[in-house]
Amino acid sequence: MKILALEFSSSERSVAVLAEGGLCATAMETGGRDVRALELIQRALAEARLEREQIECLAVGLGPGSYTGIRAAIAVAQGWQLALPVKLLGMGSAECLAAQAQERGWFGTVNIAIDAQRNEFYLARYELGPGERRELAPLKLASFEEVAGHLKAGEIVAGPDISRLFPGARPLYPAAAMVGLLAAGRTNFVAGEKLEPVYLRETNFVKAPTPRILPGG
Repeated sequence: MKILALEFSSSERSVAVLAEGGLCATAMETGGRDVRALELIQRALAEARLEREQIECLAVGLGPGSYTGIRAAIAVAQGWQLALPVKLLGMGSAECLAAQAQERGWFGTVNIAIDAQRNEFYLARYELGPGERRELAPLKLASFEEVAGHLKAGEIVAGPDISRLFPGARPLYPAAAMVGLLAAGRTNFVAGEKLEPVYLRETNFVKAPTPRILPGG
């Protein structure tokens, strides 16, 4: 199966093309607020020598992370499915990071931490070994002190841009190539409207005040 993978949830955004479970091409950009999604996709497809019509599956990193980036990836996938007969898969970025940590040989208890702003972090815990990747605790919101405590206990803490907040933590960015590799073995395809960012906070709506009527208005 020919897979186009998108991972825009961090400051390192990437696109990968895979065919029959093997990586064909990647394209990446770092920094900046704008996501040049179509440019990255075109670069990766050109390197893989494939046309858009040949892609059979789009795999999308759903975060948590940059809400704007994740939404851009989802919008591309939804539009693609409307235009062409393509399967869609959503992948959690924490799982992707854990698989990358395992690939790098970071074995033992590994904490995947992603900045959630407001002095909170998305945190998932894994036990990693040469042939094992086991989730110890599912993704949740954690305090600064909790993440720091895992570091102090001698455990590995890794995630995008996390080392600037926790000296001793390991920088690790979710990669589209890993999103595609994980997707290659799955069949839980979804419709475009079912793709949603991973977001653990409740959505709070603030009611706008009643507009004032000015005298003589």
